[in-house]
Amino acid sequence: MILAAVVVLLGLAYATPNALETDLTQDVPSWLPSKKINLGLDLRGGSYLLMEVQLEKAVAERLDNISDGITSPLRRARIAHSSGVRGSEIFIELRDPSEMERARELIRNDVQTYIVSQDGARIEIDIPEERMREFRTSIMSQVIEVIGLRVNETGLTEATVQRQGADRILIQVPGVEDPERIKEILGQTAQLTFHFVNPAVDPSAGRPPPGHIFLPSAEEEGVRYAVERRAMVRGENLDDAQATYDQYGQPVVSFRFDSVGGRRFGKATQDNVGRIFAIVLDDKVISAPRIQEPILGGNGQISGRFSLESAQDLALLLRAGALPADVTYLEERSVGASLGEDSIAAGEIACILGMLFVIIFMAISYGSFGLMANVALIANLVLIVAALSVLQATLTLPGIAGIVLTIGMAVDANVLIFERIREEERAGRGPVTAIDTGYRRALTTIIDANLTTLIAATILFVFGTGPIKGFAVTLAIGLVTSMFTAIMVTRVFVVGWLRRTKPKLLPI
Repeated sequence: MILAAVVVLLGLAYATPNALETDLTQDVPSWLPSKKINLGLDLRGGSYLLMEVQLEKAVAERLDNISDGITSPLRRARIAHSSGVRGSEIFIELRDPSEMERARELIRNDVQTYIVSQDGARIEIDIPEERMREFRTSIMSQVIEVIGLRVNETGLTEATVQRQGADRILIQVPGVEDPERIKEILGQTAQLTFHFVNPAVDPSAGRPPPGHIFLPSAEEEGVRYAVERRAMVRGENLDDAQATYDQYGQPVVSFRFDSVGGRRFGKATQDNVGRIFAIVLDDKVISAPRIQEPILGGNGQISGRFSLESAQDLALLLRAGALPADVTYLEERSVGASLGEDSIAAGEIACILGMLFVIIFMAISYGSFGLMANVALIANLVLIVAALSVLQATLTLPGIAGIVLTIGMAVDANVLIFERIREEERAGRGPVTAIDTGYRRALTTIIDANLTTLIAATILFVFGTGPIKGFAVTLAIGLVTSMFTAIMVTRVFVVGWLRRTKPKLLPI
């Protein structure tokens, strides 16, 4: 009895904020429940975007990076060659076939996990299909993670980012009715890399030498730098970035590498004191300082002509990372709040009517026992709302459908128990024994019935997307709460009534 009372009271406490205005819940002390159910796109209105990831282009760029890493030892050893990528194959053409064995020895460590063949002066490195699938999966996961980070960094924590199919991503942002704002956030890139500058190469030359690229300055018009193609450290190794001030009071972006990036950056600066290195952001050199001394500890600053706002924006983008692939928008639309209000109103009507009909049926069929089950049904609805609030679940129209379905199913366990009690009383058992036996024998059937439905809800959640998941969540929560209210809450009322009235016959 104490357990049932405590659970219901806690449910009431956590469900109450949903009935209060947002201004009131913001003033509630932190130790009191204040979370509310988030409304989905179809209930609150907002933006819907469907994008396609240029997956094959991103895979080709990744293979180019692998090719550059494999041929780097050949350049350092001054072995003349040319290289390229075709499909899943990296090929290297040596100008001097007699260098073949030496070349294979130099690249052996980098290609030992790939399939390698040679023919005369040509080395062919075939990337297995399994590895290519891993590349695609990794790129899609990174795109989803970066998009989620960027959207959530702006405070839109209710956004939904989901993969659809092989190369598509669905973004739903409740409360933001302008898709262009979301596209603007996602359209910004922040690919930070650190490269050594080669002062011996003339940046005004037509084509850069092998292993180098020409990059423009972000601040000086017409100025270019010749930098090594291979980055000494990449933005993936950034652990944090924040807008701060330097000793002159100018806004800068302070960054910190993770342990791997810190070691690489420290070793690179330690071994190359006196050299110039370029800080490259989105293929533009924002700064090119000379290494005066080793930069150890994994910390550094990016200075430039920043305002505080631009420094904060850059820090945000660096924390979120760069999109590892280009995207195109296939569909975009906005859902008006008025449509959401209509959906909420329809859902409320459905819930009220569903509860009303169930209450009438239970009262007519089981008398006072049915009224006890109706009180437990209301407690069940309170517990569902409380659970959704604690989980910070996003409620959609299919989610409301799950709640309406749960209302009908919530009394199912009570029907099984009451019918069993009737059978026991007809068999000649007394009220106490009939109730005790009825609950005990109906329990197995109740667990079996709810467990099979819970399995179906779990399958819907695992394999479904978007609205289907919302339906599965509310259905699963409703099943658990309905079992509790049927087995515990209703029984508390029945036992309390039995002790108080001590009847000779049951009014059921």
